[in-house]
Amino acid sequence: MMTQPTQRALLVIDLQNDYFPGGAFPLWNTDATLLNIEQAIAKATAVGTHIIHIQHIADPSLGIAPFFNKGSVGAEIHPSILAAAPDAPVVIKAYADSFHHTDLEATLQKLGVTELLVCGMMTQNCVTHTAISKAAEKYTVSILADCCTTVSEMIHLIALNAVSTRVPLVKSVDVL
Repeated sequence: MMTQPTQRALLVIDLQNDYFPGGAFPLWNTDATLLNIEQAIAKATAVGTHIIHIQHIADPSLGIAPFFNKGSVGAEIHPSILAAAPDAPVVIKAYADSFHHTDLEATLQKLGVTELLVCGMMTQNCVTHTAISKAAEKYTVSILADCCTTVSEMIHLIALNAVSTRVPLVKSVDVL
């Protein structure tokens, strides 16, 4: 049974094929991160939390990028993530900050969101830049530390430690 939607949104940032084995820029710990995010989406959906996919597409005016090129398989959202939240809106971005030059703010306003749970790839880049964005200041923001990854465990942990002075780090099982 579905409960009424809450004022929360789970932002699922850059869960795209290029970051997985076989992609153009595979990251560390993607299998465990994918599983954790799939579970977080299931729990969030069960309690009526909005899910929003955020997809990075390289700016074509800058030429071919190393990854996330428009129309490429690598730029597509991972099929398991799309299957977990097939009806979730997709916000397209070209910068680390998911608010910058996107319709994320309008999407959140339309849904009446006041709290953001942030997860995804890469911890030190798009995850942290979205969580500490000037545009995010009006929201209650937390990062699901167990639902993020990057190029190495060390960079992941350094990034989480750095952002922890500005944004609470939580485990998905504790908030969903």
